[in-house]
Amino acid sequence: MKEIAPNCEEKIVHPDRIAQVGELMPAEEEMFALADFYKIFGDSTRIRILYVLHESELCVCDIAQLLGMNISAISHQLRVLKQARLVKFRRAGKTVYYSLADDHIHSILAQGMEHIRE
Repeated sequence: MKEIAPNCEEKIVHPDRIAQVGELMPAEEEMFALADFYKIFGDSTRIRILYVLHESELCVCDIAQLLGMNISAISHQLRVLKQARLVKFRRAGKTVYYSLADDHIHSILAQGMEHIRE
């Protein structure tokens, strides 16, 4: 199969576009933080946990039962999700309930699912 070369034969640079886009680019630290944020979504167990929490607030035992995993594994992943500020928790007596941190996380999951179902 014949390779198609990019159409940059004249090597024209567009300084106005470069300047415009350059001004809109986030700071390097923000780009690294965004990449780290999306890395959290790269683990199927964490996605499964986020998805069940998208549906309802649950305790660790409920999540473990739903996902067919042990409590220790779920607790570990919840710790990662809490550190990334994707989930929050509340105590009710001796039980700790987890839920998604905010509406942004709900939107990210819903949009991601909508995208893959199209």
